[in-house]
Amino acid sequence: MAQVFHRSTNTLSKLSIFGAAFLAAFALYVILEVNRSGYVTRAGEVRDQPIPFSHQHHVGGLGIDCRYCHTSVEVSASAGLPPTRTCMNCHSQIWSQSPMLEPVRASFRDGESIEWVRVHDLPDFVYFDHSAHVNRGVGCTTCHGRVDRMPLMYQEKSLQMEWCLDCHRQPQKYVRPQSEVYNPRWIPPADQPAQGRKIVDERRLQPRTSCNTCHR
Repeated sequence: MAQVFHRSTNTLSKLSIFGAAFLAAFALYVILEVNRSGYVTRAGEVRDQPIPFSHQHHVGGLGIDCRYCHTSVEVSASAGLPPTRTCMNCHSQIWSQSPMLEPVRASFRDGESIEWVRVHDLPDFVYFDHSAHVNRGVGCTTCHGRVDRMPLMYQEKSLQMEWCLDCHRQPQKYVRPQSEVYNPRWIPPADQPAQGRKIVDERRLQPRTSCNTCHR
């Protein structure tokens, strides 16, 4: 019986199978990388605000502690936004006639809150507790980046689940002494894994990775 298919058909079939597998793997890789990119996560993107508030000036230059403005960070899930009167504690005397700060003065006069645009905006199905993290040695800059170097605030980290899980699975890489939690200039020591492990053991930290820990 004559051969129906040419001998080269076997080679073409193998190439087609391997080629399809390669293209599927490459497409999956591209999808994952796009999903991690700033295009999707909006990391590195400065959001327009009613007032161009500079963390670099207030935190880096003036040395204002995070808790002065974010007063509930140690006791609540939300770090909180400062009421206008907090701003006016200083700006009733400093730059009190600045046109740029007119929205602050108007808010104080009228009793209307300033409508800040949320920068670190987790999905509604994700629960995050600030107090649970800062009281266990997770520094502000671990999640928010070096805010003392940001003229305008932006999201530095991806805030995706794999990023959260990396910390929950290896907390020794991220925890710091409690006295340094609010210090934006703190630099991890060369032996951070060992020092972090000591903190984890001393505080008996056991970060959970179950779904209902964050998805409630």
